[in-house]
This record gives sequence, C-alpha cells and structure tokens, in this order.
Amino acid sequence: MARTTKTGADTQEPLAYKLRPKMLDEFFGQEEIIGRDTPLRTSIENDTLSSVIFAGPPGTGKTTLAHIIAERTNAQFVQLNAVTSGVADIKAVCSEAERMKTNLKQRTVLFVDEIHRFNKSQQDALLPYVESGTVILIGATTENPYFEVNSALISRSQVYLLKPLNVDNLYNILQRAVIHPNGLHNSIQIQDEALKKIAETSNGDARIALNLLELAVLTVGKKIDLKSAEKILKERSYRYDKKGEDHYDTISAFIKTLRGSDIDAALIWLYKMILSGEEPRFLFRRMAIFASEDIGNADPRALPFVISAWQAFEFIGMPEGEFFLAHACVYLAQAPKSNAVTNAMYAAKAYVQKAPSLEVPYHVRNAPVKQMKQHGYHEGYQYAHNDPSGVVTENYFPIGHQPQSFYEPTDRGFEAEIKERWERTKQVVRGH
Repeated sequence: MARTTKTGADTQEPLAYKLRPKMLDEFFGQEEIIGRDTPLRTSIENDTLSSVIFAGPPGTGKTTLAHIIAERTNAQFVQLNAVTSGVADIKAVCSEAERMKTNLKQRTVLFVDEIHRFNKSQQDALLPYVESGTVILIGATTENPYFEVNSALISRSQVYLLKPLNVDNLYNILQRAVIHPNGLHNSIQIQDEALKKIAETSNGDARIALNLLELAVLTVGKKIDLKSAEKILKERSYRYDKKGEDHYDTISAFIKTLRGSDIDAALIWLYKMILSGEEPRFLFRRMAIFASEDIGNADPRALPFVISAWQAFEFIGMPEGEFFLAHACVYLAQAPKSNAVTNAMYAAKAYVQKAPSLEVPYHVRNAPVKQMKQHGYHEGYQYAHNDPSGVVTENYFPIGHQPQSFYEPTDRGFEAEIKERWERTKQVVRGH
C-alpha cells in the first residue's frame, strides 16, 4: 500500500521542527504519563501544573510537552537554555516573575532545556523561586535527574521518566508527517513497509525518524519503496552517548547479561557499544574485571583468556579486532560463575580496616640474623614442604586473632574442586 499526499509551502525548517505537536491529541507515545486521565494530562488540561522535570533520551517528547504546556497555559511562559543562560539571566527572569505574581497575580512557567547543564550556582539561584512558587519549573534533561539535578529542586518537582518511543508510536508520527499540511514539501508516494522500516531503525527517537524520512525524500525522490529506504538506512545511527546515561545503562546491561550467562543477549549489548563507537579498550577493561569479580576460581582461565584476547586486539586493531572482543564475550558468558573471590576480598578488607592491630606472629617472621632468633623470630616455624602432604597444623593469623573464614568456594566449575581441597586443607591447618 502506498500513501500519497501534497504538502504545504516550501520552508527550510527541519521536518521535526515544523511538525512539533501543539496539542495533546497530536502527541504520540508516553501513554503511561500523558494518557487520558493521568495526573499530568489532567493538570495540563486544567492549567494547574506544578513544577516538573522531564527526563529521557533524545526525541521522546520532553521539549514537545513543554511547548504544548506553553500553548495551554494562561501563565507567562519563559524559556531558558541551560547552556547559554547564566545566573544573571535566571535572576532577571525570576525577578520579573516575582513582579508579575505580586502586581498582576500572573503565574510564570519557566522551561529550562538541558537543565542538567546548570552548575551548582545556577541551580542555587533558581531554587528559592521554585520553593516560593514564584515560578513553575519545567526542566528537560537527557541525563538521570537524580544524579545531575540539585536534590532540592528534585524534591520540589514531580519527575517523569520518558521512555524511547515504540515502533507503533514512530509509525504514527511518520504517517502524520506524510499527510500533514505543514509536512513534506512535495507530493510523494511511500510504501507502508518503508515507513515501518524507518520507524524500526529510529531507535525510539521521533526526531531521528522524521529526519530519516526527510532524507529519504531528498535522496530517493517522490517514490519511496522498501528497497530504497533500506539502502538509505544501511548505516543507521544508534542512540548512544559515550559520556551520557545510555553509556552507563548499556555497559550495565552488558555486565548483567554476562553474569546471567546469556551469550546471545551479551553479544547484542557488545555490538551496540562497538557500532556506536565505544572505545574497545574500555570493553576489555570491563571484561577483565568481570573475569575476576564474577567468575574467579570457578574458571581460573577466564582472566588470562580475556588478557590474551586483549593482547591480540592490540596487535591486530579494528575491524578484525572485533573477533577478539566477541570471543572474550562468548567465553565469559558461558563460563561458570562465582563471586566467592569478590566476597572474600571485601570480607578480608573489612576485617583489616576494623582490626586494632595486625601484629605478625613471631614464628612466621623472618630472622636474617642469629640475634633475632634469640627473640623468638622464626622459632617453631614448620616448613610445609617437609610434611608428606605439604600441609601442617599452624596458626598464620595475626597475634591475638582467631582464624576466620573469608573465602567460601562454590560448587560451580573448577571452584568445586578448590572447595573440596580447601576443606581438607583447612581441617589440617587449623587442627580440626
């Protein structure tokens, strides 16, 4: 099925800008927070909005919601950009808002785009006006607001987390772009399959979807089928900021998937990062840590395996170096898992930090000169190799400290063998 349309006058504005919804009925997605009868929608429709922060990936509707509120509210609507606005700009806007509230009983809605870019002094300058209700704050951020926004501002605002749009939402947005009077400049014919492909490729971002549609029109012309759309979309753009929240979310998903032993899902997260330009050495560092933290002695080969793959990568480089990244990923995912080494490490570290003193027992001290032996250094030390089993009964803990158990091997992988051997050894060493 093809869709045909004649659109409005020519303009240089991007399609995403021209088609920004001005009413809630034109807004697609985020039904959980802006759907019918939700508190946010009700407060917008009744013009009773209190301070809010919209957080989410690009192209999910944060700025659009702010502009819809601007159309609906009877309050004075003022917009600041956190990148270009300083403390003086904030104080000027808020002083005017205070005057409007006092003299005219007029509310002011202040929209701050990229609010996470406000430094502490900027956020502190804004806080008293939000606290007093002089301004109703609408903040938009692509970062996690609980990390990047002043906790006092957070506590005085309702935080809404917007999610990437699903394919149906994006398809509806693209359909609207095709038929809207302010949409595409010329008459076009585009297959529904091509629209769906663009929606699938846009990674939850409405802006990317509309930009790709516009690119298809400019590149292919008036008739766009699935094949021509696929050709344009071959080099897709991923929503991935190597310094932003998605970076941390994705590496978290990668590590948790390795820990969960799902090889195929781990490869997906690995390649999302690789194809988005992530630094391969960062991935090898994370996998090397994982080999000790989450596998440990369940498979002692895991760490040297990752290091070997890393060394091979340094010799070969990209793009062939992908083999070593994928190889290490698959090995770690399939390996038996144990955090016994991690637990032992933290337990021993905590013990040492709390202990008032850790005096070395005299029998295991070195005695390089004869006079030191006269003071008990090295006296009574048993050389383990002299025993047929290689293990002797001995107290190796600090003076005044009773033996403790930090390392508790699991029954998984090679660690099951270590567990059996350690239990036998412990009985001899500790004499029970």
